[in-house]
Amino acid sequence: MKKVTYNVKVEDAELIFRNFSGNAGNFNPIGRRNFNVVLPVDTAIELEKDGWNVRWLDPLDEGEPKKPILQVTVNFGYKPPRIIMISSRGKSSIDEASVKILDWAEIKKADVVISPYNWNVKGKSGVSGYLKSLAVIIEEDELEQKYMNVPDSAQNTIGGCGNCEVCDGTCKSDEH
Repeated sequence: MKKVTYNVKVEDAELIFRNFSGNAGNFNPIGRRNFNVVLPVDTAIELEKDGWNVRWLDPLDEGEPKKPILQVTVNFGYKPPRIIMISSRGKSSIDEASVKILDWAEIKKADVVISPYNWNVKGKSGVSGYLKSLAVIIEEDELEQKYMNVPDSAQNTIGGCGNCEVCDGTCKSDEH
């Protein structure tokens, strides 16, 4: 099998079976962060030819076609992925400590770039997908939008001196 060196980009991606937190489950050992991306059929067929581990989900409704998916590993070890979340407040970088919020976020739109990892174990080989970058636009509900500009009172009370509108930890006051 030839070595795969190209990244896969899926725009307007549907992300399913999200486990950014790495919780243990029936099909997942604890600590393994991943999700699945639904692929366009033509992309799935090409990836399969090159050895990517594409799976085909049976439809929920009779008469519907099978849905091609690719599991994507989220690893912050050697080369962490670039993850950004976009809301009405703007763009935020998501790191290893905060990535778990994507497990339950209402994702309006997602664009993802997946890097290949070529593996060969005991005579078997294939290509696994690792997250390179992800941009998600979050769907906010009406209450979230209504109260987004209300100051966070916890920021004013935790370790603050009361001299600042919002304590950012840079104050040199003797009262801290």
